[in-house]
Amino acid sequence: MTSHDTPVPKPSQTYLVMTYVVAAIGLACYLVGLFNADIQLNEKGYYLAIYVLAMFSTVALQKSIRDKEDGLDSTSNSFITMSWCALAAAVAFLLVGLFNANMALSEKGFYGVTFIMSLFALMSAQKAKCDNALSEKVLARTEEPEQSHVERSTV
Repeated sequence: MTSHDTPVPKPSQTYLVMTYVVAAIGLACYLVGLFNADIQLNEKGYYLAIYVLAMFSTVALQKSIRDKEDGLDSTSNSFITMSWCALAAAVAFLLVGLFNANMALSEKGFYGVTFIMSLFALMSAQKAKCDNALSEKVLARTEEPEQSHVERSTV
């Protein structure tokens, strides 16, 4: 029996909604904080670019690893390595930027927390989306033989 034939728990609708809500809150808080920050425009661009890089690499990495685990060879190992490097670089750039920034410690903490919150929420949303698709695929596969058996018995 392959991993595709085992029952996969389908994420609840509440979990899916809350995951997207947390992702939206993280994004909104980071962007509002960045907009209201008393820093130069080039610094705002730096923090925004780091955020976008980290979010993209997180989703790409989670999807690539999940595809590998599901037996799909849709991505290469070099892409996964590049995604890991991009995520590590984004986190390192954020840490270096915040360490050297002329901000209050609470403001630095705010950016760090919203950054990590957004990373986790996007990773969780991508995983829930994959789990949902896989559970529907497994459910459809298990219902097909039952339907054909019922149709034969009524004839």
